[in-house]
Amino acid sequence: MKVLSINAGSSSLKFQMYEMPEEEVLISGRFERIGLDKAFYTIKYNGDKIQKEAELKNHGVCVEILINELLENKVIESLDEIKAVGHRIVHGGDKYSESVVIDKDVIKTIEDLSSLAPLHNPANLMGVKAFMKKIPNAVQVACFDTAFHQTMKEDRYLYAVPYDWYKKDGVRKYGFHGMSHRYVSERLSELVDKDYSNVIVCHIGNGGSISLVRDGKCVDTSMGFTPNAGIIMGSRCGDIDYSIIPYIAKKRGLSLEEIDTILNKESGMLGTSEISSDFRDIDEEIAKKNKQAIMAHYLFVNSIVNYIARYYVELNGRIDAIAFTAGVGENAPHVRRMVIDRLSCLGFKIDREKNDAIRFGKEGLVSAVDSKIPVYVIPTDEEVMIARDTYRLSNCE
Repeated sequence: MKVLSINAGSSSLKFQMYEMPEEEVLISGRFERIGLDKAFYTIKYNGDKIQKEAELKNHGVCVEILINELLENKVIESLDEIKAVGHRIVHGGDKYSESVVIDKDVIKTIEDLSSLAPLHNPANLMGVKAFMKKIPNAVQVACFDTAFHQTMKEDRYLYAVPYDWYKKDGVRKYGFHGMSHRYVSERLSELVDKDYSNVIVCHIGNGGSISLVRDGKCVDTSMGFTPNAGIIMGSRCGDIDYSIIPYIAKKRGLSLEEIDTILNKESGMLGTSEISSDFRDIDEEIAKKNKQAIMAHYLFVNSIVNYIARYYVELNGRIDAIAFTAGVGENAPHVRRMVIDRLSCLGFKIDREKNDAIRFGKEGLVSAVDSKIPVYVIPTDEEVMIARDTYRLSNCE
């Protein structure tokens, strides 16, 4: 059975087609700069990677091109072969604790929740509606980034603000990167070979979050009401003292919208290093002994260490394993080493040779033999989680 996994952003659309339940990737690709000049898309098929320029006016055009590529490359003979399409939806609020088949009510709810994710949910819906129009016979499934974290209890997701804000306006911690945290925590449980396991997942990329998972269920996570909370990220500030906002608004004559943009797009590693939000650029400057880059790097590591240590204490030290994943977590051995070295007092110990060897899509154990807690690198796979849920739900139809 052929299933498409779709991740639509405001100006991008990523896809992978699977043969299910074998989970064989048949074709994958990405459309970029949708609605902008110099738009293009890439296709990976049969070991080849092809990039083509195209006028991508909207998501509907991307879907048309995608379908043509599937037919021309003979991945499918007809659209009837595509039985289901799974869509990553960033925000499901507290309405959805798992993936669901999309109907009119689900679309309405996603639209209603757009105030909580104004940059993401509308873009996600563009992809949903484009595929519903072009492949009307396929089952469409919504896979929510927030769903995995809905097992958190009130004492973990509530803020110490007027309770009425939660009851009437939905102000609470939601958490994000749920598909990734779910995939990696499930894989960690397999690696430690325990039915009941306590694990910490460090999803560290340009955006980053850390989750505490007990027996496959999220207990706590670092991101909050929005993805701007938690650890320092590429351009997001992470946790800060809220009083900075009215202070800087008065000091510089900035509106709340302007400050929100700065905290989301001009802060984090970009803001503190004054170099870039790309960790590779910062690493290059660190090699040149750029003090600002070095300082930004230490702030970044500190924020990761703080959350791991906090979750370690919450579990009374009963941790079966931790894992690093996503762009930085998978490909920056020096970041993993610095984090684990800072946690040595808790019994963590890195094997430097193993750690340096694990990157670029490799999975492996990077902790030393005498480390109290195993430390793994596990490449995340959100797309396969979308495909699994979509396959399961479409078979129930």
